[in-house]
Amino acid sequence: MSKKIKLGILGGGGDSLIGVLHRIASAMYDKYELVGGVFNQDVNQSLEFAKSIGMPLNRIYKDLDTLVEEEQKLPEAERMQVVSVLTPNFLHFPMAKKLLESGFHVICEKPMTTTFEEAKILYHTLKDNNKVFAVTYTYTGYPMVRQMREMVKNGALGKIQKVDAQYYQGWINPIIHDESQRQSTWRLDPDKSGISCCLGDIGTHAFDMLEYVSGLKIQSVLSDLNFVYSDNKMDVDATVLLRLSNQAKGVICTSQIATGEENSFIVKIYGDKAGLKWEQENPNYLYYIQEGQAMQILKPGHAYNSDLSLDGTKLPPGHPEGIFDAMGNIYKGVAKAVNGEDYDHGEFPTIIDGARGMNFIEKAVESHHKGNVWVEIEDNL
Repeated sequence: MSKKIKLGILGGGGDSLIGVLHRIASAMYDKYELVGGVFNQDVNQSLEFAKSIGMPLNRIYKDLDTLVEEEQKLPEAERMQVVSVLTPNFLHFPMAKKLLESGFHVICEKPMTTTFEEAKILYHTLKDNNKVFAVTYTYTGYPMVRQMREMVKNGALGKIQKVDAQYYQGWINPIIHDESQRQSTWRLDPDKSGISCCLGDIGTHAFDMLEYVSGLKIQSVLSDLNFVYSDNKMDVDATVLLRLSNQAKGVICTSQIATGEENSFIVKIYGDKAGLKWEQENPNYLYYIQEGQAMQILKPGHAYNSDLSLDGTKLPPGHPEGIFDAMGNIYKGVAKAVNGEDYDHGEFPTIIDGARGMNFIEKAVESHHKGNVWVEIEDNL
């Protein structure tokens, strides 16, 4: 019997980018064995997809209920241990809750739920069932983002004064200007996406990233959202001012109508001693800047990096690492937790990070609708 962790996947079939990302990431460190799942709503499509990627068909199920029922019949050494939830947003909560209650560890795509209330319920469900739960804020898996976190934690920047995250995409731009398309795209449907499109999809990445690298908590927000058309119910562009726990200030700028942009995610942290800058489209470069000093460019794989950064580096210096590697590092961290091994708490985002992300989304939307006022972010679950 293989000692690899038995993995199941919900969603991610067909030509889904997120499906490819998770399957490759789970295979990277030889910690997991993908044994089955529910890849599509239509079981025949799931079966065809499983055939196309060379998977056995005996554990391809028609729905989650069947998966849970049939897996629980198997001997403990054979059944799925971890299930990844890659479905549209509105299915994350009911699926993750059922999985936790049924004895499975969970890896969940973001946003973790569609409401903060659901996130709180999920948190208490996890506590009651004592399982491992990870939210795939993928960018936290990059070696140089982890290096950024460790440098801030070790005082290289001094007291943090300013945080800045900009996440610009342009993919919704051609959709938003076509009435039929904006009415039929699931990300612009509140019943499937929740109360936010842009903030829920990419703004939550920016929020999590700033808290991850700075070590600070965002305490309150003031936001201005852009819907472009009056019949569009979902934000496609947002600017959010931030107040953080040590009197630092910050800003999150996110857009999915930044025409021509692909996936431009830039994070900047400034302290009273120095600053750090990182760009997702050039992830091997971390820029370290100090007053009156030449800018330093730090790269992965070198001995000067932290243990957390080096643990997430697979290649020798000079070889680029990307989004698959970042997700692979999250899967590796989850594997350590599932196997009861020691791990750094920076190795994967937890249910608390997912819940704070939902709190941020709701409070940012509330701030906008109340007339661009400051709104406090709750600090307990």
